[in-house]
Amino acid sequence: MTDLNPLRAYASVTAAYWAFMLSDGALRMLVLLHFNALGFSPVQLAWLFLLYEVAGIATNLCAGWLAARFGLAATLYAGLALQIAALVALAQLDPGWSVVASVAFVMAVQGMSGVAKDLAKMSSKSAVKLLAPATDGGLFRWVAALTGSKNAVKGFGFFIGAALLGLAGFHAAVWGMATVLAIILTAVVLFLPAGLPGRMKSEDGWGGWRSKDARVNRLSLARMFLFGARDVWFVVGIPIYFQAVLSDGTSEGRREAFFLVGGFMAVWIIAYGAVQAFAPRILGGKAQSEAQTTAKAIFWSGLLVPIPFALAALAYVAGEPAPWLTATLILGLLAFGFVFAINSAVHSYLILAFGAAERITRDVGFYYMANAAGRLIGTLLSGLSYQIGGLTLCLVTAGVMAGASWLAARRLRQM
Repeated sequence: MTDLNPLRAYASVTAAYWAFMLSDGALRMLVLLHFNALGFSPVQLAWLFLLYEVAGIATNLCAGWLAARFGLAATLYAGLALQIAALVALAQLDPGWSVVASVAFVMAVQGMSGVAKDLAKMSSKSAVKLLAPATDGGLFRWVAALTGSKNAVKGFGFFIGAALLGLAGFHAAVWGMATVLAIILTAVVLFLPAGLPGRMKSEDGWGGWRSKDARVNRLSLARMFLFGARDVWFVVGIPIYFQAVLSDGTSEGRREAFFLVGGFMAVWIIAYGAVQAFAPRILGGKAQSEAQTTAKAIFWSGLLVPIPFALAALAYVAGEPAPWLTATLILGLLAFGFVFAINSAVHSYLILAFGAAERITRDVGFYYMANAAGRLIGTLLSGLSYQIGGLTLCLVTAGVMAGASWLAARRLRQM
């Protein structure tokens, strides 16, 4: 890696990751709003995304092993190529299929997209560990910039997906996204600098998927519950609630609701990404020890817990949708997003700080396996809790999972 310009390589990896996450956010919103408009229930909508998360778990268990043997560039290219294949496959969806056939087909396509997403994510995050300067908080700044910008781009993708659905329709939107992503993949292959870290030596075989460092394992547990706490309300509950509140049931009303729901989800993700990018400054700006950052991880985990419980109490008191409740939910979920973003940024730094360079792809893969497991649990509970107990139960469940994340983070203090 002596001939590699780290900054240029970092910029190239980031650009590729941006392109992928733009398509990922757009695809999620396209699928959610399209099938909600077709009359799918909250549980059926949750099922559409379950294999996406299951695939993420499986992919992260083996992605680190694949990167260690074939190189980070190869796994990054594979992630982009699989996403293109998933989009092309989704364009084959036939409106005449039964609900069961449609759900099964979309689940399979989303599974392919889940594999693609975690290949791209693991490749990008691992590259930062190996490219970032080793002094003056460089790792925290570089990973915060990558993660924050990625989420801002994904948030824009949410809006793009909703807009494309309203303006061009489902199939045209999917084909357009596949074409653009194919062009971007070609550019990445042509312009990614040679010398990006390739095969890595590791004394662990295939069975060394679980980290030997207890800090990595406990941080991964906290990460699992953290993302479960978000996706419990984010995947199905809040989008469907807002769709019901904002749409009058007509075709024009549904189209307007697409833009409003997609706009809110986009703003939330973009703001979340911006906070992540500035997390090092928010937390003090100076390089800090692992012990100091661990203490802040515990503190910010605790701050997250009361927010969903407070919103659940307001939803219970309101009893039914009301303008004041909708406005309060928007403000409360933005506050949730701010605290969540700080937690996520600190976690993203700690996993790279804890991980050993000689097996960084394995540790990052295990960590993001836990991340995917949290999204899987959150996705399933989002549909179930909303269908059983509406928005109130959805938010209570989010609070319980946030509390579990805080308890897991507290165990890092014992290390």
